[in-house]
Amino acid sequence: MQVVFGANGRAGGETARALIEQDLDVRIVLRRSEQAAAWRGTGVEVAIADMEDASAVAAALEGASGAFLLNPPPSVGNPHEQTEKIGTALAEAARRMQLPKAVVLSSVGAQHASGTGIITTLNRLETLFDGAATATVFLRPGYFVESWSEVAEPAMTEGILPTFIEPAQKIPMVSTIDVGRAAAQLLCEEWKDGHVVELGGPEDWSASDVATAFARALGRPVTPAFVPPEQRAAMLAAAGVPKETADALLGMYDGIASGKVAFEPGVERRRGSVSLVAAVERMVSARNSS
Repeated sequence: MQVVFGANGRAGGETARALIEQDLDVRIVLRRSEQAAAWRGTGVEVAIADMEDASAVAAALEGASGAFLLNPPPSVGNPHEQTEKIGTALAEAARRMQLPKAVVLSSVGAQHASGTGIITTLNRLETLFDGAATATVFLRPGYFVESWSEVAEPAMTEGILPTFIEPAQKIPMVSTIDVGRAAAQLLCEEWKDGHVVELGGPEDWSASDVATAFARALGRPVTPAFVPPEQRAAMLAAAGVPKETADALLGMYDGIASGKVAFEPGVERRRGSVSLVAAVERMVSARNSS
């Protein structure tokens, strides 16, 4: 039984679907029972658990041969406090249940304990699993291509792609389809010792590359529009992002600009196969059909 947390999110959902495609027994763990409706007919088993409750997490891991674990993106409150609570509960439950193996979602740049904003929470998450009996792979993907869906509307309606990343700066990016496939593959591989696996797309991409992919998907020009640092806090506030979360996100973009959010030398690195154009076309199709 493979257990997947966060199945209603991007990476967790793709991991669950990749495991289902391999005809494996899958249990998804959701926070609320009403979220299960989207998974009817897929053959998965559903468990409900508060991820801050080690006992509830342990119950969801009952009988697992492996699990995909993650710290969900923060929506309210202090993201560092959330990480401490959820990371502690996940690690404790894994130890309590003697989970044979875990793939823990992290991020490129998580080797740094500071200077990377929200990614420092994943450095802490990795630390919380140190010394666990569970054999753990920390899967560190690059910037999710699907994160650009948050600024897809102006790209589709105005031909402008707002970006906090310098348009010409190429960084590790990857589609969450590839993240799910990589997580599923790791859960099916034989390994006993914990290690880090970094994941990028077929190549590194820039915001200009993303704008070009939107232009191809839409059949009309799309131009990247760099948002200077002094304007970003107000933009996130206007979008309803809580200040503590916004500060952490802005720190991540500072880390990208400084070059700290990058592959770590000397660790295992893999590349996905989903092209930037294919990922963007899927985003555009999803928005057009909604």
